[in-house]
Amino acid sequence: MSDATTLDLEFVRSQFPGLNEWALFENAGGTLVPRSVIDRVNAYMTDTQVQPGAEFASSALAEERISESQQAMAQMINASVDEIIISASTTMNIYVLSHALRPWFKPGDEVIVTNLDHEANNGAWRRLEEVGVVVKEWQMSSETAELEVGALENLLSERTRLVCFTHCSNITGSIHDVKNITNIVHQAGALVCVDAVAYAPHRHLDVQDLDVDFYACSLYKLYGPHLGMLYGKREHLSRARPQNHFFIEDIPLALNPGGPNHELTAALSGIVDYFDASHAHHFPGSNAELHQRFDQVFSLIAEHEQTLATRFMNFLNSKPGIRIIGRPTADKSLRVPTFSFVVGNRNSEEIPASLVRRKIGIRAGDFYARRCIDELGLQAQNGVIRASMVHYNTMDEVDRLIDGLDEII
Repeated sequence: MSDATTLDLEFVRSQFPGLNEWALFENAGGTLVPRSVIDRVNAYMTDTQVQPGAEFASSALAEERISESQQAMAQMINASVDEIIISASTTMNIYVLSHALRPWFKPGDEVIVTNLDHEANNGAWRRLEEVGVVVKEWQMSSETAELEVGALENLLSERTRLVCFTHCSNITGSIHDVKNITNIVHQAGALVCVDAVAYAPHRHLDVQDLDVDFYACSLYKLYGPHLGMLYGKREHLSRARPQNHFFIEDIPLALNPGGPNHELTAALSGIVDYFDASHAHHFPGSNAELHQRFDQVFSLIAEHEQTLATRFMNFLNSKPGIRIIGRPTADKSLRVPTFSFVVGNRNSEEIPASLVRRKIGIRAGDFYARRCIDELGLQAQNGVIRASMVHYNTMDEVDRLIDGLDEII
């Protein structure tokens, strides 16, 4: 039993059957799932693989399991269940949202996007140019690879209707002050759409506190099955143009064409099962509400991840041939443990391939943040090398990664 001051890694790792002799550092692309999620998928497909919502027993149970998971995901991020849309991916959710909001825009209206973000919160909004919307680009600093608030303020105008940016970059790992940025945008009379995909595995989410209008994350990067979740304030979703069959008008289903994947949606409760088990282990006897339970567990996670990040960042900073993309710090208030770097002018794809024999898993590329990689001038060497950690990684695994990189750099 833990003393609730440090994360009990033995307990954590016992919950993830996919952990083996490989040291996995491509978690920003997708995390492993705990056994509780696997059990939920298996239970749904074994007991209730029928069309949900009918009166017979298995169908009613199917509906109950799906509804339970939808309620759990809403509570997890401090939202109401009719404010969340669970669909195939973040990319899909943002594309559907952009079509739903098209009637809101008139020619000459302005939308601001970045050249740092993953394309999921980029491409769909840029296509609004087709209806006369002026798309402005909030450009990251070429020196620091950061989004600077001053640059955004210079772009805002009375015609600005929407600002789309990331809570945390999947390339730099940098955390942006969403609450402050959202306040600035709201004062300018515009709305925000925030990509939280790279942030969600590392910190607790609270859409009410952030006051965001739209907020997206990928649940398969939050220890769940391959689904995406989009939050939207009820007042916005209610006046968005429906994207489902013409006779479906109630939110959130009106903005979820085809509806959710049944067995995977039903399995989302397994994420809560895992965090509940972790909370009970680390905070025995607590009667905290679900939202607070997540917050307490994520506090332990952040501390552990900072310890891992410190070791790895110290190594990167010690190697003169390595160029770190983003902040050269492990401070958990500034970044998550997602590290992108290049080694001189070497082809970035060489590095992950050289680590395979050591059973170390990392990747190289643009990671769907092509505009960022182009701005950094790194496309010619096949993008960046990325090592991304989450709370089930260990210090021994980080040391294996360091030893492997040290040998080939």
